[in-house]
Amino acid sequence: MTTQSNQAVFAAVRKASRTLAAIPAGKIDDMLRHLADRVVAETDFLLAANARDLARMDPSNPKYDRLQLSAERIAGIASDMRDVAALPSPLGRILSETIRPNGLKIKKISVPMGVIGMIYEARPNVTLDVFSLCVKSGNACILKGGSDASDSNTAIMSVIHRVLEEEGFDRDIVALLPSDRSATAELLTARGFVDLLIPRGSQSLINYVCENAKIPVIETGAGVVHVYFDEFGDRDKGRAVITNSKTRRVSVCNALECLLVHASRLQDLPYLLQDLPARHVVLYADARSEAALRGVYPDDLLFPADESCYGREFLDYKMAIRTVDSIDEAVEHTYRYGTKHSESIVSENADRIQTYYDRVDAAVVYSNAATSFTDGAQFGLGSEIGISTQKLHARGPMGLCELTSYKWLVAGNGQTRP
Repeated sequence: MTTQSNQAVFAAVRKASRTLAAIPAGKIDDMLRHLADRVVAETDFLLAANARDLARMDPSNPKYDRLQLSAERIAGIASDMRDVAALPSPLGRILSETIRPNGLKIKKISVPMGVIGMIYEARPNVTLDVFSLCVKSGNACILKGGSDASDSNTAIMSVIHRVLEEEGFDRDIVALLPSDRSATAELLTARGFVDLLIPRGSQSLINYVCENAKIPVIETGAGVVHVYFDEFGDRDKGRAVITNSKTRRVSVCNALECLLVHASRLQDLPYLLQDLPARHVVLYADARSEAALRGVYPDDLLFPADESCYGREFLDYKMAIRTVDSIDEAVEHTYRYGTKHSESIVSENADRIQTYYDRVDAAVVYSNAATSFTDGAQFGLGSEIGISTQKLHARGPMGLCELTSYKWLVAGNGQTRP
């Protein structure tokens, strides 16, 4: 059952969501730009709140990097918000239009979802990303952050609410629920108030939401990401792609977790991994790749792989390696162990690349590029609300258009159905 206080919050957000339809797109864009400026101006305030959250977390925890804000990161979040404001509105787009033989004019147009519920863990940037995308797409939102980021999220929400009031918006178009677990359970069952739920975080969180929600869910799955270095791969491209995919930010879902290398290229493995020892990347290698690396890669960072190393999201400076004898074997491995997030092939053979494109089942499939590009901002979406690994409604980085539904408009002139 929903507590009275949270039920009142849900009802207020649902009511406020209807006010967004009357607000011109330009006014929303101006508010988002104002908010971006204010967020930068409040950098010290936000960093102080974030420091309180960080003080409660062990720096060795993989979530620490996700939780941590900096002046540079805050400026980047603000820049993404300005990019969202600059994008065209996703609302009112004519998706299809036809005139039936009886004269009925039928049009399908894009409309907001209504109220979006977001459940996420130690990612305070999500608070601003979700709000900017939701309000730009005409949706109100109810946010449920984790206890790890409670001070950061509360501070960010106070800035959002101040700007909304200054701009004449109903502040109830966005609400932040308490960080306790009971609020999560209540949000999952808030039928009649929330139209869509999006979980973003660990696989255990996502599984919990999918298994217990009474509201439609878009699953933003974990990222067990692979790079396949093909027999026709370029060594320099492979080294750059592997290094960037693995080490740019190890705690995010687009980070490389398993390298597949064609058996004919094992002699190139030391070169491909040359940059990783400096970042203290621990390798779990199958017998053939371990033999190619033994005596070259640091012994204290090289271990034999077992079955548990594959299909694992390390979210750390760790990576599995498996030797394959064909592209068929590489594709089969990704089907067995992947999470349909992001997969990449390094190859100079156009036929091999096309085969990989055609046969790998993932939201984003790359050739000769790092998987770290799986990100809404990098895809030109301004920002993202998450990366969907399912196939209904949305797949891959979700921006403004993915936060809309549609309705049919039918114009007649007195027609009746026989």
